Amino acid sequence: MFADAVAYDRFMGRWSRLVAPPFVEFAQIRDGDRVLDVGSGTGSLSNAIAATRPKCHILGIDPSPQYVAYADSRKSSLNTSFERGDAQKLKFEPATFDATTSLLVMNFIPDVRGAMSELVRVTRPGGTISAAVWDYGEGMQMLRLFWDAAVALDSSAEPLDERHMPLCRAGELAELFRTAGLVDVQEEALDIECKFSSFGDYWNPFLDGQGPAGSYVAKLAEDRRSVLRDRLEAKIHPMMSVGGSFPMRARVWAARGKVRR
Repeated sequence: MFADAVAYDRFMGRWSRLVAPPFVEFAQIRDGDRVLDVGSGTGSLSNAIAATRPKCHILGIDPSPQYVAYADSRKSSLNTSFERGDAQKLKFEPATFDATTSLLVMNFIPDVRGAMSELVRVTRPGGTISAAVWDYGEGMQMLRLFWDAAVALDSSAEPLDERHMPLCRAGELAELFRTAGLVDVQEEALDIECKFSSFGDYWNPFLDGQGPAGSYVAKLAEDRRSVLRDRLEAKIHPMMSVGGSFPMRARVWAARGKVRR
């Protein structure tokens, strides 16, 4: 679904780089913590932690060797490293990390409850676990516009709409944390805005086949893809400045909690 690290970075990387800094603040990661970044992808979260907490030792894990290599080639600190790993079966000893965190990944993990048990196991008592997922239903404007247009043209696309993904609604991530036994659980909406330079800047990354939306576009016949493109351009045109640029907003639901002492 997200097989190409470079294509993912064009499609979603601009968003993850914007949301990572406020998420780091929300996660209450302390400078000097041993941090595990679960599902580190292209490295946006690890680099954001390193930028503001230079004494942290950060390990990012991801199941994709391509993503691991991509993130490692772009890491911003010698205290950061990346390696292959599966959140559902972590190799680390209990209480290895002071803080465990995950950005925009939890709703893609098949056994998310099992993964939460693993995160709790490898985080020290009193340590912090945090995660964030997109609000696909209402808060992720880029994808909301896309799926609304796609479904209006093709009702069979409705089950593919990312609004149906788990953990993307208010309260769901916090409930997962409580069910995992975490205490002092807090949830908060974090809002960002991204500027697109043109309609092509918005549309072209969908053609790379990344994620549910990109996969849907890749399977469309050329004529139907053109109709969808035209429908989206008509929706976005009123948002454009004289130069053709336009902003879009996005929201994540972020949760944090502490491992019981």
